Amino acid sequence: MNVLRIATRQSALALWQAEHVATRLRAAHPQLVVELLPMTTRGDRILDRPLAEIGGKGLFLKELEVALAERRADIAVHSCKDMPMQLDAGFAIGAILERADAADAFVSVKFAQLAELPQGARVGTSSLRRQAQLRALRPDLQLVDLRGNVNTRLAKLDAGEYDAIVLACAGLDRLGLAERIRARLEAPAWLPAAAQGAIAIEQRIGDNAVAALLAPLNDADTARCVTAERALTRRLEGSCQVPIAAYCIETERGLHLAGLVGDAATGEVIRAAAHGAADHPGALGEEVADMLLARGAARFLSA
Repeated sequence: MNVLRIATRQSALALWQAEHVATRLRAAHPQLVVELLPMTTRGDRILDRPLAEIGGKGLFLKELEVALAERRADIAVHSCKDMPMQLDAGFAIGAILERADAADAFVSVKFAQLAELPQGARVGTSSLRRQAQLRALRPDLQLVDLRGNVNTRLAKLDAGEYDAIVLACAGLDRLGLAERIRARLEAPAWLPAAAQGAIAIEQRIGDNAVAALLAPLNDADTARCVTAERALTRRLEGSCQVPIAAYCIETERGLHLAGLVGDAATGEVIRAAAHGAADHPGALGEEVADMLLARGAARFLSA
């Protein structure tokens, strides 16, 4: 294989991630020609409704997967947190790159941290996971829907539409906007989305030539942690419609996974955490998911 084509969304962040993967591929395989195929997905076009109402995270993948199926592209690059827990038949994750900062960012023009916001302040986020955790900490806040790419969201904040917004630290870092982070919302008090901060490369199942090209890019430590987080979410049959958070780290005892299921309307949250063997991350994810169910998470999921 001499030429490899990358399907990617057209947002600035998606293009940064695709270019990052292209750079890594060229470094690993100097003779390889890598080209980008930028595309607009349905999730990018529908900005007037929350993702939970229009079909969830898979809206950012479909057009890219069509390009893979039609062999107009060889791989697709995604923010791993945007990928459904169960990929469509014929596709697999070929590599997961080393994870960037997994934390969420508190971003505000006037206020340095969440606790400084006045009673009834307007906070922008479309994520039910972030809404549940915000309500748990500050039930007085007015949570307002916020869609669009990173720069669009920051522009709305700067225009005074919100007192604060919550974004992913990794996205701000990658776009050279780290100075906009006023405070990091960190584990264990605040949990990110499963696989947040990780870049995933999707490929066609059975494409061994592509798999061989991707192998040097896979970060085994990140892949283990992401596998545990995605297993937790898959066990709970989680999607954009349910506030679920998961964060796994490697420790001297193996892997440590913390999970959360919440109610975006009330701020009620259920938490669980456990240690597990590094060579069985999927089992750890299922164990923590079962702990959450045993503690009553099913009523949130069924709602």
